[in-house]
Amino acid sequence: MAVLEIVKYPALILRSKTIAIEKVDDEIRKLVDDMIETMYADRGMGLAANQVGINKRIFVMDDSEQMDQPLCYINPEVIEQSGEIELTEGCLSFPGVYAKIIRPNYVKVKALDRHGNEFIKEAEGYGAHCILHELDHLNGITFIDHLSPLKRKMAEKKLAKVRRVTL
Repeated sequence: MAVLEIVKYPALILRSKTIAIEKVDDEIRKLVDDMIETMYADRGMGLAANQVGINKRIFVMDDSEQMDQPLCYINPEVIEQSGEIELTEGCLSFPGVYAKIIRPNYVKVKALDRHGNEFIKEAEGYGAHCILHELDHLNGITFIDHLSPLKRKMAEKKLAKVRRVTL
């Protein structure tokens, strides 16, 4: 396994809709393992393939309390969503930037696991936020796209400041 480099905003791949996986094979399983290792190394809760520069419809996440139950979502699709809740989100592609985002409070998703088997996952609250955040990535949408123009500008300024400090 390897820790991959996380793509930072405003990289164009973060604005690209990802391509569906046709076959779950050893190459895809290795990518999933590397993405999980990368997510944990950067203390993230979720990571989409385009965040590591790969234009494939895959994301990984772990919303367990101990952060020891990673899940892989290949070709995920929302089946159902409902409610509304505002929670603070961050993103590994936007280090140091956090914003309150309104999303559905409940989501039901259908996807393939690392072995190509279909599964259905239901989540509420923060878990639903995370799934929808990662699904947005796969569709070329970032969490700051959910902000008003003023708040988006503030988030971009904060990111630019963080970038200057870390260079």
